[in-house]
Amino acid sequence: MSRRCTRCQTVYEGDARFCPRDGSPLVDVAGGVPKAPSKGKHPTPQTLVRAAVQRQSGPALDQAATLKGQILDGRYRVERRLGEGGMSYVYEAREISTDKSVAVKVLTPKLLADETALQRLRREAGLAMRLNHPNVCNILRLGETESGLIYLVMPYLKGELLSEREAKVGPMPLDMAIPFVHQICDGLHHAHGLQIIHRDLKPENVMVVDDGGPERAVVMDFGLAKGRGSAAMKKLTATGIVLGTPEFMSPEQVRGKEIDARSDIYALAILAFEMLTGKLPFEGRSAQEMMIARLRGAPVPIRKHRSDLSADLEKVLLKAMQVSPDNRYSSMQEFGDALGDAV
Repeated sequence: MSRRCTRCQTVYEGDARFCPRDGSPLVDVAGGVPKAPSKGKHPTPQTLVRAAVQRQSGPALDQAATLKGQILDGRYRVERRLGEGGMSYVYEAREISTDKSVAVKVLTPKLLADETALQRLRREAGLAMRLNHPNVCNILRLGETESGLIYLVMPYLKGELLSEREAKVGPMPLDMAIPFVHQICDGLHHAHGLQIIHRDLKPENVMVVDDGGPERAVVMDFGLAKGRGSAAMKKLTATGIVLGTPEFMSPEQVRGKEIDARSDIYALAILAFEMLTGKLPFEGRSAQEMMIARLRGAPVPIRKHRSDLSADLEKVLLKAMQVSPDNRYSSMQEFGDALGDAV
């Protein structure tokens, strides 16, 4: 995948969403070769850039990547590929028995090779099947083909990813961003009530759904979700998969400690900051400096980038991004109510 900086026009490969030179959002392009930054210049504070995903190759990966036009597991007619990530390929398919459109996520061999990851996935897919809320996307089925492909079936949602909306409109006006944040609060409050923590909230995991009524935000990809009573998060170093996305991880998640609903509150505050400014709330001359800034609790006040926003809104976001979970809001409902009062 190639992406171009909206400011300096530099093209990068991989799945980074921000330019490492000036922190501006990257937009998808048809192709291009990454240009190296100018030598001899001292790096300036920047937003964190996501590392490119290293793809594997081989027959199993080819099978997962080329399902268009095939019948999957005798149940689903695969119509087109919607996208791909470090852990899966996503297709639009039609369920043969009902003729309904569904989204099918087929896992990559990199994940299939780790039995611990598979056991966790099966357990947590069962959790996600309990979700029932207009602002969350539940899992309908976890299946496995005779050839060994493991897949998840979810409702097919029409719309665009929140990351695509951000790249399209830039910093969002308040009356567009805050309703989406409120809806995400509602959806995650429902999940937390079922003892389910998302723990990988980011723009790529939120769909802006347009199904004929008012647009609504739907939280997706509970594949990394975690029951509140399970063991502490562990990194799957054998496969190179880290549970969570670095830019949005809470300090306790970065440290590998036990997390609860307040970790999702932290991530949503960062997401709201990005929606309103196009940037992340931590600065530094390197990824290490930005990580240290997060662990020390030094987010940039949002009014540094948007002076038109209220001091009350800034205060709410800063509280939600406190290093200690005890100093944040205690629930998504409390966070959502505070946002409502601030705006």
